[in-house]
Amino acid sequence: MNRIIKIVLLDILKNKIVLSYTFVLALLSWGSFGLEDNSAKGLLTILNVILFTVPLVSILFSTIYLYNSSEFIELLLSQPIRRKKIWISLFAGLSIAMVLAFLLGAGIPLVINAPDASGVMMLLSGCLISAVFVSLAFLSCILTRDKAKGIGVAIMFWMYFAILFDALVLFLLFQFAEYPIEEAMVGVTALSPIDLARIQILLHLDQSAMMGYTGAIFKDFFGTTIGLIISFFLLILWIAIPFFISVRKFNKKDL
Repeated sequence: MNRIIKIVLLDILKNKIVLSYTFVLALLSWGSFGLEDNSAKGLLTILNVILFTVPLVSILFSTIYLYNSSEFIELLLSQPIRRKKIWISLFAGLSIAMVLAFLLGAGIPLVINAPDASGVMMLLSGCLISAVFVSLAFLSCILTRDKAKGIGVAIMFWMYFAILFDALVLFLLFQFAEYPIEEAMVGVTALSPIDLARIQILLHLDQSAMMGYTGAIFKDFFGTTIGLIISFFLLILWIAIPFFISVRKFNKKDL
């Protein structure tokens, strides 16, 4: 199992797309801190990178890599290795590679320019978001054998969580504006890993005032130690549940 992880990890870290992704992250991160007067403005710029670019690259690269590695996976299946171990090893290798790329690209500028709670929160959120969308990539691949359809499913996952989910939440807020549904919105955020990460980062940047009364409710819940633990637990569930579903399907799938 460790040997498979090592093979996958070394293969990905030599990939030009991952190297370019790391370089672009570094360029955007250093540029954000260099162009802004204070670190808070730079962090807000990097926030957009974490919420949109990191998930997109993580899910697309992982999906394409899995489809391109079909022959390697079939070779592994011909060996006396349990399917579950193969799938977990592939996931571990991809997750570690994407997290390392994020840490090298955005992590170093964050540690140097924002060595405080907000910088640490952004680092943790970026790492978890990377792993979440790698997990969703595994689910996308196992749902269909067709590469084009699998990539389409992956893009739809990203579009839903990055764009459509917020539009649905705004629609609900407008439709039920006469009712006190702000507290229910706390529960709704659990349905999107990107929103969970966004709220935690904004709260640690003291930007919750930008969210009005709803922001005050978020701060009362997610701003506490228990709320912080729950939000990270939910993000871990977003990693575990899609991957667990993909493992079950992979064990039964006829390749």
